[in-house]
Amino acid sequence: MRRLLASLCALWISLVLAPTAGAAPAGTPGAVPWFANSVGNATQVVSVVSTGGSNATMEIFQRTAAGWQSLRSGIPTHVGSAGMAPQAKSGVPATPMGVYSLDAAFGTAPNPGTGLPYTQVAGPNYWWSGDDHSPTFNSMQVCPKAQCQFNTSESENLQIPQYKHAVVMGVNKNKTPGGGAAFFFHTTDGQPTEGCVAVDDAQLVSIMKWLRPGAVIAITK
Repeated sequence: MRRLLASLCALWISLVLAPTAGAAPAGTPGAVPWFANSVGNATQVVSVVSTGGSNATMEIFQRTAAGWQSLRSGIPTHVGSAGMAPQAKSGVPATPMGVYSLDAAFGTAPNPGTGLPYTQVAGPNYWWSGDDHSPTFNSMQVCPKAQCQFNTSESENLQIPQYKHAVVMGVNKNKTPGGGAAFFFHTTDGQPTEGCVAVDDAQLVSIMKWLRPGAVIAITK
């Protein structure tokens, strides 16, 4: 029975994360990836490694009884227009390096079937507060622009094409002023980001269907 369950689990992973255009197929488990000592008990890791400037490559890993298995590699990825930085900083369009939780997701499109909590952005009243001086800093807010209790000019309206699908990266979860806000793993428009991580929407949807609570994203140069 245990062997049957393991086989069914492996089959489910292969179906959900079947290779799509621009990605290499799964590898064999056992190799120790660069992030192995930094992700605690996480069993799902989205690895992002810079290839220079605002470009990076993504690899998807699952921890198994035999070790870490690469489920998909070589995914073209866009990061901040200022490349990567050791830490997030408000107003600096660099993607912060480190390991961050992937706790929730949202998008202008309906939930594609992710295992994470999902909020559909249904109209122009959805924001991510970037106002360092507001208790709403670095959180999703829903309000008409004229009634928002934070500075909308310093915030992001979430009804944009790049947020067709997005996963919230746990950057500056303590909401430290100046420590940056609105860092997401989202749909690419083919351009550098303001500090987020972006891939093709079909790739993103496939990954979102696989993600479960406890997953992390690990970012490095």
